[in-house]
Amino acid sequence: MSRSLSSGLRSLQPAAFGAEPTGARLERIRKSPNFADGSFQNPEGARTRPDGSMIEFAKVYFRKEERVLRAPAGTVPVHPTTLADLSKPSASGLRITWMGHSSVLAEIDGARVLFDPVWGDRCSPFAFAGPKRLHPAPLPLAALGPVDVVVISHDHYDHLDMPTIKALADTDTVFAVPLGVGAHLEHWGVPADRLRELDWHEETQVAGVTLTATPARHFCGRGLRNAQHTLWASWVVTGPDHRVFHSGDTGYFQGFKEIGAEHGPFDVTMIQLGAYSEYWPDIHMTPEEGLRAHLDLQGGPVSGPMLPIHWGTFNLAPHPWTEPGEHSVDAARRAAARLALPRPGEPFEPSAEHLPADRWWRQAAAVPAGGWPVADAGEAEVVVAG
Repeated sequence: MSRSLSSGLRSLQPAAFGAEPTGARLERIRKSPNFADGSFQNPEGARTRPDGSMIEFAKVYFRKEERVLRAPAGTVPVHPTTLADLSKPSASGLRITWMGHSSVLAEIDGARVLFDPVWGDRCSPFAFAGPKRLHPAPLPLAALGPVDVVVISHDHYDHLDMPTIKALADTDTVFAVPLGVGAHLEHWGVPADRLRELDWHEETQVAGVTLTATPARHFCGRGLRNAQHTLWASWVVTGPDHRVFHSGDTGYFQGFKEIGAEHGPFDVTMIQLGAYSEYWPDIHMTPEEGLRAHLDLQGGPVSGPMLPIHWGTFNLAPHPWTEPGEHSVDAARRAAARLALPRPGEPFEPSAEHLPADRWWRQAAAVPAGGWPVADAGEAEVVVAG
């Protein structure tokens, strides 16, 4: 393809596709120890394309009796968070507010850290197509208040939302992103001096906390070519008194034990355990795998709680909408692990004696054949009552 034709086609691409790394940024990528054979590499081998027949996958995905279970049947109970709620200082110095999917506000030792903010109506490059929100954002982005640092795990649409980034670009926030992702943000108006672009195991300090990019098992890409020139990461945030972990998107891998040994244990882990499928087992975790990752990170079951993320907000996989929540409860009960189950927008302090534990999703879901499982008598002892 001629250079002029290639440039012309790029000019027709949606702005949400972002921009590919060039110049000094691309040179830094090529020198990364995690970059080989023209792309970033996973810490363990991973299949990044769906396994098996796409015809079989389509049959499962579009089967009517299963499709009805993949979305709420009623209104999702969103907690009415307000700026006044979030303006009150936390009693412990650590407060977590899950905004839905992987978007989480962590108020840690005086710093306000916002992970993977997605306030858009669809996780798509187009306003008229693509997975649509199953519940509204708990509060408007403008009502969130000042944010010290926005942390991005990778550049997929359900984690990196152009309208949200453009709105935040007009504030004073710093953006901590994996290597290469800064090209998208600069393309959307984020000044280069407010970008902290990190390779795995690199760190930066913002507002009194240390942010460390740690490995994950996933992939990247937004446009038509998906050249794998932007890195994906999990993140550790460490303050003077607290430390938290956000998994981003990842399949299970042995590296969780290494991250835990170096940076843990954590006051809370935010773990991806939704949008999983047997068709892509290496790049997303099931609830059982997510709980296993949590225990690896903590070095054992006596620890801060796990917050399940990456579920409940978008329909991205064949499993029922309620399954990540239900299976997280079961996995935590078997492992005697602490679990936080807030409604979207419901703040909680991980050190609290009582964590959010209601199976709120049942209020909005179609009742499965045979009814809901009955909670075991000892379930409340694991702070996962239902």
